[in-house]
Amino acid sequence: MPAYVLMTREKTIDPEEMKIYGGLAGKARGEVPPKPLAFYGAHEVFEGAATEGVVLLEFPDTAAAKAWYNSPAYQEALQHRLKGSEYRVILVDGFTPPTAS
Repeated sequence: MPAYVLMTREKTIDPEEMKIYGGLAGKARGEVPPKPLAFYGAHEVFEGAATEGVVLLEFPDTAAAKAWYNSPAYQEALQHRLKGSEYRVILVDGFTPPTAS
């Protein structure tokens, strides 16, 4: 079953740290690279607090998503993101609809 990582950037604190993060995170592809479905495109918040940006990544399953997030390469990038911004990061199981019989 697919899994998705939803990342919302709530507030930028240090743009220079975010530049470093962007360069490192882009290289942190892992054994099963994420498939970007949305990547900081135009967005509209229907409910809740405003966000500066949204990323939606698709993985084959939750194990692949966790392996990517916990990989040494992404963890190195993450240290810069934590210094550079406030994010909300959510892992959610996808839904595979039943096939028609």
